[in-house]
Amino acid sequence: MKNRPVIIRTALFLAAVVMVILLMPRRDQKLYRYEINRPWGYSLLTAPFDVPVYRDSISARELRDSLESTFLPVFKRDDDVAKPLFDAISKNQDIPSEQRTELRNTLMRLYRDGIISPETSEELKKNKRTEVRFVDGNQLVKAGTKKFRTQRKAYAVIDSTFEDSDLRKSINNMRLAAMLTPNITLDTVATRNLFEERIQPLNAAIDVIQKGERIIDRGDRVTPQLYEILNTYEEMMKTRDFSTNRADFFITLGQILFAVLLFSGLYCYMFLFRKKIWSNVKALTAIIALLVTIYIIAAIVAPHLSNGIWLVPFAILPVVIVVLYDARTGFYCHVIEVLLCATFVSSTLEFIFLQTMTGMVSIFTLRELTKRSQLLRTAAVVFMAYVIGFVAVELMHTATLSANSGRIIGYFAINSVLISFAYILIFVVEKVFGLTSLVTLVELCDINNPLLRKLSEQCPGTFQHSMSVSNLVGDAAQKINANPLIVRAGALYHDIGKVSNPAFFTENQHGVNPHNALQPEQSARIIISHVTEGKKLAEKERLPGVLQDMILQHHGQGVTGYFYSMAEKEVKEKDENATLDPAPFTYPGPNPQTIEASLLMMADSVEAASRSLKEYTVESITELVNRIIDGQVAAGLHSESPISFRDIKKIKESFINRLRTIYHVRIAYPKP
Repeated sequence: MKNRPVIIRTALFLAAVVMVILLMPRRDQKLYRYEINRPWGYSLLTAPFDVPVYRDSISARELRDSLESTFLPVFKRDDDVAKPLFDAISKNQDIPSEQRTELRNTLMRLYRDGIISPETSEELKKNKRTEVRFVDGNQLVKAGTKKFRTQRKAYAVIDSTFEDSDLRKSINNMRLAAMLTPNITLDTVATRNLFEERIQPLNAAIDVIQKGERIIDRGDRVTPQLYEILNTYEEMMKTRDFSTNRADFFITLGQILFAVLLFSGLYCYMFLFRKKIWSNVKALTAIIALLVTIYIIAAIVAPHLSNGIWLVPFAILPVVIVVLYDARTGFYCHVIEVLLCATFVSSTLEFIFLQTMTGMVSIFTLRELTKRSQLLRTAAVVFMAYVIGFVAVELMHTATLSANSGRIIGYFAINSVLISFAYILIFVVEKVFGLTSLVTLVELCDINNPLLRKLSEQCPGTFQHSMSVSNLVGDAAQKINANPLIVRAGALYHDIGKVSNPAFFTENQHGVNPHNALQPEQSARIIISHVTEGKKLAEKERLPGVLQDMILQHHGQGVTGYFYSMAEKEVKEKDENATLDPAPFTYPGPNPQTIEASLLMMADSVEAASRSLKEYTVESITELVNRIIDGQVAAGLHSESPISFRDIKKIKESFINRLRTIYHVRIAYPKP
């Protein structure tokens, strides 16, 4: 369908905008983002209504701690708990009457002093309570805790008071120790009510900012007191009707415009400066997916972890895009991502500065990823950039490092470690979206690759031809701004289909030519088959799609001229007026669709033909290059490629210079 790419791009745009808007900070979160001891990053804020001023959290906590340290809890006395014990003593006939009376008096004295549980005793010791309160009618009276005893200590008093062995035996038999029950316990309800009553004045407003009065202006430091005022202001704004209706509408509208403008800028950049990405729907989808994925991670981490935004490896985005596309696209996408995620942080300027700087550093240190170790170097440099930039901003704003600076630097370290995993992310993006990165191309250009090793063993002549073509295209690709790695890899693999029938190709023959026993149509079919066989082998070995396309396109829909001429000669000998159908002698194509494929077609033909030259002079090489390339252009083989006549001129010049260098005349050494 002709409009399919337009529909996909539009759907991608809308999906990205909707996802960003859904995850942007809501009104039920915070109107502004700010931190204590950080500068206020917004314009002048005035009170739209009277705003009460409460104590800041630090002062309130100090007063609360002071109150808690001096506050006396309320206890209650319940002497009825001892009634079962006294009844048991009265009914115990094993104890003489006189001793029963003495035991009762001792227990009454102990209960009058107060018996408490071990937990209560530990709590009083912990808080160093020497006094507590008791409710006496409608009044609270103080009492000392010095005479309070636990059940164990109360029993020890009884044990030391009565030394008669028979009496002790009777006391043990009635299990007096187990029957000792605390009569003094904490009155939690009265204590809580009294504490709330005492602390209530601390929570009351201490001042009022009147309507129209200044609250804070841009650049002002957010003190603990201002932080509390801003929190109060935001809570009051949420309860106002105009805040939840009219203001919410305008904030949402602003968020929509914000997201639309940023993604429109991205689309304009791709359309104007990166036509290849714009026309490749998979490539554009990969970029949008990376942007939105990192945004989602930031949206999850930022609200739930203090300073958690610094854990998000934003620099991994330009790293991946540089490896897949180019440095300029990587930096532009990084800026878009940073601006999107700046809505999650309070210190927006600091965030944009640090992330932009680290993005530039990552791109600079990773212009071409050829080794995994480069990622480790990039991660280390990014960490250093984070730390230096953070220290600079902190000193500029507060003239010192804050208390949580160590934790943030730890976040930077984790962030940098995550960046080193970009290699895995590149692999995933390649497989999911069918893209080809510089890393993959570098690995494929290694002649120790199993497929190239197989080509060198079974088709040594073809392998040497492929190597020569690869060397020939390198300089030309640089001059016409083509991708050198793609065209070199394409040159190395373009003839891999010849491993099916090595002996039928001239460069692999050693005196015997099997074509002598075949008809021209049969020979042409075998020669043409190396393209389709190469495509099958490339699919089997899972070579990138761009290389598979170059295998099919390196002959385009050209004709096998030698065998076509032989067949035509045979036909003419039988009937001079007869015509020969060129279809059996024509490659399946398609013709080159990219500049790289056109360059490979030219280099392949020129390199093969250059071996048939009798002498390698400037004139003969120039004539050969011009004749072959002009013939291809005249035949329309490059009509579907975006290559220009200026590019073709530069390619010719590059080929001529390179062939002159390869086939330069050597001096004759004298015989010894």
